[in-house]
Amino acid sequence: MTPTRTANLPGDTALGRHDAAVGAAALAIREHYGARLVSLALFGSVARGTSHRDSDVDLLIVATGLPRGRVARADDFRLIERQVAEAVPDAPSLSPVFKTPDEILQGTPLLFDMVEDAHLLVDGDGFLGGQLARLAGRFQTLGSRRMWRDGWWYWDLKPDYRPGEVFEL
Repeated sequence: MTPTRTANLPGDTALGRHDAAVGAAALAIREHYGARLVSLALFGSVARGTSHRDSDVDLLIVATGLPRGRVARADDFRLIERQVAEAVPDAPSLSPVFKTPDEILQGTPLLFDMVEDAHLLVDGDGFLGGQLARLAGRFQTLGSRRMWRDGWWYWDLKPDYRPGEVFEL
């Protein structure tokens, strides 16, 4: 597994065309969530370096004290979207995912696709990095592989799986 890394923003050349928007978003998110922000990660095509002009910016925001429900969390994020649009007039759209630390600890398949190519923008106590490292270690133990097909992928979580066998991630 390729370890995750912490990106240096703004100006990280791995982020290509989208780095101005990512930098503006990271700054606005840090200001908005303040001490409640546990981790912030860039993932998806921008993080993988496979983005194109129309790609959105996928962000995982892990914070305490989030409103209940996706709609309330998205409404709370609108101020950040406005700040990014003002700072970067041609900014790509932002696609945030909001999780509390407890929701991350409960498990989410979202982390599967982050384990190999997430950029940790904020992770002061190593919370998200630790969860991704734990999952990467489990994938390595199981022999898990990300399988690419026609520009998409799926995970073969246990290539030597036998019917009826039970395993945990």
